[in-house]
Amino acid sequence: MDRDVAGQQVLRDGAWHGVPPLGDGCGLLVNIGVSLEVISNGIFRSPVHRAVTNSEQERISLVMFYTADPEKEIEPMAGILDEKQPARYKRVKCRDLLAAHREYFARRGRVVESLKILVVK
Repeated sequence: MDRDVAGQQVLRDGAWHGVPPLGDGCGLLVNIGVSLEVISNGIFRSPVHRAVTNSEQERISLVMFYTADPEKEIEPMAGILDEKQPARYKRVKCRDLLAAHREYFARRGRVVESLKILVVK
């Protein structure tokens, strides 16, 4: 919501990097979740991120989380898979994914790594 105050960082190559504020333009910052990473077969990546405070300026953020029906299963979309691009993630129930996500988050791990299928070339 605050376009002029930085407040988010993403983890890349073992280091935290600040996400620049959006400035005067109107924009929306969207972090996709593990579900979309699995459904897109890794085309879209779920970033490891964190919110940080700013001691000089206050900032307001609006955070929302969405999930599918706990009994639904997610898996890579069939329409984007072929011999050259096989499934990279296992099918998983949303309920199980959420439980695993909590467990991995507590250990500072990425639950998506547990869903990867070993692809032998």
